[in-house]
Amino acid sequence: MKAISSMATKAVLGALAEEAARSGHPRLDIESVGGVDAAERVRAGEDVDLVFLADSALRRLAEEGHVVPETVTPLVLSQVAVAVPGESDAAEVPAGPAFPDAEGLRSAVQAARRIGYSTGPSGTAFLDLLTAWGMIDDVRDRLVQARPGVPVAGLLRDREVDLGLQQLSELAGAPGVRILGTLPVDCAIDTVFSGAVSRSSQHPDDALGVLQSFASAASRPTIERLHFAQAG
Repeated sequence: MKAISSMATKAVLGALAEEAARSGHPRLDIESVGGVDAAERVRAGEDVDLVFLADSALRRLAEEGHVVPETVTPLVLSQVAVAVPGESDAAEVPAGPAFPDAEGLRSAVQAARRIGYSTGPSGTAFLDLLTAWGMIDDVRDRLVQARPGVPVAGLLRDREVDLGLQQLSELAGAPGVRILGTLPVDCAIDTVFSGAVSRSSQHPDDALGVLQSFASAASRPTIERLHFAQAG
């Protein structure tokens, strides 16, 4: 079977697919691309069995008739983290926020030469945050949106930016990246990623079985090991 997903969930979905296959479900091949590209390919009728995207994007596809609405299943919750260029132990991810409160993040953004952010819902939420703070016009020329399919971690590694915000799961373990921590509680950006059976699936029952295994309690340790929380 085939699936398409956004880049943010590549590692965790791959691990869950391996676990599902070991427990007797059909093997699932997952292609991870930019979330916008993934949604457009599903809209174009690409032959896939499962679709994994941010919950809001997936529910839009359900409303448009591209995925089966009753199968939309929240799977994981991802927090946005702050990082800078540098090296850190890939096995160690700081626990807790990078700054005590929103003012700390505001100061860091104001001081940064170039600020990297993603194309997905977390990037949109970050721009909304800057707008709410009245900072968007001051920093607009220093904002660098990652190209589709390119993680903010890549911008940090290549020194294209000196401050980056992206899903913790995408930053963790990336070379050339030092994670400072998640966003402060008073300005946290959390995204729920969900899965659904595609209308184009030739194996909808098998696809639903795989999806249900991903959402089961047995998946929690793997989800948490890969820096997500289980949703739902």
